[in-house]
Amino acid sequence: MPPAITPSKTDAKRSRPAQVAEAIKSWVVEQGLTPGDRLPSEPDLIAHFGMAKGTIREAMRILEAQGLVKSRTGPGGGTFVHEVSRERAKALLSNYFYFKDMTIGDVYQVRRALEPELAASLAGTLSQEQLARLEEIVAIYAEPPQSAEQERDQHIASLAFHGALAEFSRNPLLSFVIGFIEKLLSDITVYRQLYTPHNLALWESGLDYHRRLIAALREGDSGAARAIMKAHMETAWTHMGDQEAKALRGFLPE
Repeated sequence: MPPAITPSKTDAKRSRPAQVAEAIKSWVVEQGLTPGDRLPSEPDLIAHFGMAKGTIREAMRILEAQGLVKSRTGPGGGTFVHEVSRERAKALLSNYFYFKDMTIGDVYQVRRALEPELAASLAGTLSQEQLARLEEIVAIYAEPPQSAEQERDQHIASLAFHGALAEFSRNPLLSFVIGFIEKLLSDITVYRQLYTPHNLALWESGLDYHRRLIAALREGDSGAARAIMKAHMETAWTHMGDQEAKALRGFLPE
């Protein structure tokens, strides 16, 4: 058992299980462990920390709840380093915003700053398969929606277009932040029914911007990609703000 695992290096105000959990996390980083690597056994951890079995098990439950370790039983079992999936990280972060009074303006303030730079960085870097994936998404909303259900599905698909761009980014932080914002906006759109009433201008402008953006990305024109996405965000902000205002009025008495 390496001496780097020690709770004395953590915040003394935390509970003992939390201290142990933090110490194990630090040790994993120091040792350069990767997903799938086995952690020390429970008896080893008990001996090393000089703590009760219940304390060690609670520490491991903390790490497992955070998605950082995974336990397996049976032959070859044990506790292993586990990588938090993108979906789980988004879900956990979404919980933080659950009780926040998030507005469309809040979301678009961030989108307007980040997405033009994302678009510029992707110009000329996408494979034919990635470009084809974008075109497949656009095909979902290539025709005007004929019902509220189709309107909702098209809104979600148009946000998936931006989510795909985020996935293509080579910058993991930019990729995650924008991907999370798209999920947040998709949830807000569905929860507040911002896809109603039908907004033909929003559909037309979104479709046009997406098609033009694909062309700029294919041609490797970063300046055009940035300008198109910037205009897209400004236009979408206006239209979605109107949708939010209409939805709010729907909850107010005449």
